[in-house]
Amino acid sequence: MPVWLRQYRWRQSAAAVFVWLPLPPRRATAASIFCTERYLKVSIPPFLFEAVLYAPIDDTNSTAKIEDGNIFFTLYKKEMGMWDSLMIENADKEKLQYLRENAILKAQEKAKEEAEAKKVTKEEHKKYALEATMKLEEAERKRIENLKEQERQKVTRELELWKNEQTYIEGQKRIQREEKLHQEQLKEKKKEKITKPMIPNEGTSKTNEGTSKTTVKPTKGRGSKSIFSENLKEEQLPAPRSAGTIKVNFTSRVFPTALRESRVAEEEEWLHKQAEARRTINADFAELEDLKEEEKNPDWLKDKGNKMFATGNYLAAVNAYNLAVRLNNKLPVLYLNRAACHLKLRNLHKAIEDSSKALELLTPPVPDNESARVKAHLRRGTAFCELELYAEGLQDYEAALKIDPKNSTIEKDAEEIRRIIQGTSQDV
Repeated sequence: MPVWLRQYRWRQSAAAVFVWLPLPPRRATAASIFCTERYLKVSIPPFLFEAVLYAPIDDTNSTAKIEDGNIFFTLYKKEMGMWDSLMIENADKEKLQYLRENAILKAQEKAKEEAEAKKVTKEEHKKYALEATMKLEEAERKRIENLKEQERQKVTRELELWKNEQTYIEGQKRIQREEKLHQEQLKEKKKEKITKPMIPNEGTSKTNEGTSKTTVKPTKGRGSKSIFSENLKEEQLPAPRSAGTIKVNFTSRVFPTALRESRVAEEEEWLHKQAEARRTINADFAELEDLKEEEKNPDWLKDKGNKMFATGNYLAAVNAYNLAVRLNNKLPVLYLNRAACHLKLRNLHKAIEDSSKALELLTPPVPDNESARVKAHLRRGTAFCELELYAEGLQDYEAALKIDPKNSTIEKDAEEIRRIIQGTSQDV
């Protein structure tokens, strides 16, 4: 049976109602309070406070503040005026039951609308992130195409220069051959003039006694030459060039693109990561070869760890997350879930390490990973506070509150940590 809280005080103005409710010696949270237009409820088992309000209120702008063992409600009226009482008096049970059920239905509808709005907002954020990624990829593609075009133009210019040089060299060689041939022709003509044969002169002498002919014959000797006896020399042609083989060596590359079109630093980083992954797989091969196919899937291991955590088997959950991290160490959710297990097992330093690793992987900060970053800060902050490192824990709680400023639970916990720090400093 519930224990009803009957002691409360209230006052009002034309626009608002102010209610003060003392709390029992138990800790109250935001989940303990339920408020709609006509219904107000505070449940801290086994204690219960319930009020069917006199008139409708604006539950969206109304506030509740938990402080020093009390709850202070500020309820804004929908219609200006003064109430005769805080609750409806002399109402039958059927009407009260109807108001309660109606309040719960309205709260469910409102929660459903908020969930739908949040879903639409999440889809819009995903769409924006996808468009931003596509724009970045398009810009990168255009940049690479521009680099390729620049390299192509550069190679084309170098090829044109080489062709022009080859044409110039061939022209010079042709001119030299023509000059040499012309000089040889001049030498041949000069040689023909010098070696032209001499024709003998014929003379006739007449005497009284008769007529006689004297023929001068050419004398044969060492210095005499004849065009018929001369051996003409043929033009000496150069011997054909010898055949050979030209070896062309290509730089060995892993990637199919040419070296001038590649970014060496990024390729080396990629190769280093691949080699590290292969070493890790080879090192764990003896252990992993006995596992089933589904046990080699990090997502399957994550779901298994979640089920173990839900049943309270935290050691088994840690083992599942450990194996999933060995298979894929780039999933922040694995470190985040393992940090929760370490908190339950009081492995506080390991919880801090896993939360820090999850925050490192949750970069850059985008709307889609806000929830994960809040969890990582809260779990690391909790571990710091358990180690009595309240200053470091407060930093994490403030970081989480900066991401989710509307979360009253985080704000209240951060305020409590501040009071602890102030109390510690005063004791010192």
